[in-house]
Amino acid sequence: MKRKTVMLTVLVLAVCAGLFAWHRLASEQYLIISDYKTNTVYFKTPVKAGDRLFFGWVHSLEKIPWHEYYHITDKDSLMLETISFPAFGAGIPADRGKKVRVENGLIYMEEIDQEFQQFDWINSHFATRDIKLNDKLLLTGKDLPEHTRLLLKIKRGVF
Repeated sequence: MKRKTVMLTVLVLAVCAGLFAWHRLASEQYLIISDYKTNTVYFKTPVKAGDRLFFGWVHSLEKIPWHEYYHITDKDSLMLETISFPAFGAGIPADRGKKVRVENGLIYMEEIDQEFQQFDWINSHFATRDIKLNDKLLLTGKDLPEHTRLLLKIKRGVF
């Protein structure tokens, strides 16, 4: 009888440990870049609420650098905080955010506070420059498939 009690206790503890581990992994946030149509994952990294995402690219019409600064929310979304660029032109907003400043030749529109569940783009080895997390380079456009519609989103779970 004692042996059965020990075995049952070990089994219950193992199940509890497994459930705890699964719950912890299932609640982890990940930044995922995938193919928009096929869902093929090209890049995945763990993130947490408050992490800063930088997405830099070249404006297709004006051929000027465009920078977007986001933070990751606890609701698995991206909050656009700031955009910066060197000049106005076609398709470039004149009135985004609550604050506008000019620094080192760039116009910064800050406190935009626009939430995105995801964003997608057609990748270009020329136009997609840098994707950074907390100032650390994750990828450039050359690291992702050329002329492919990509999707960037924050997801929770085990993949």
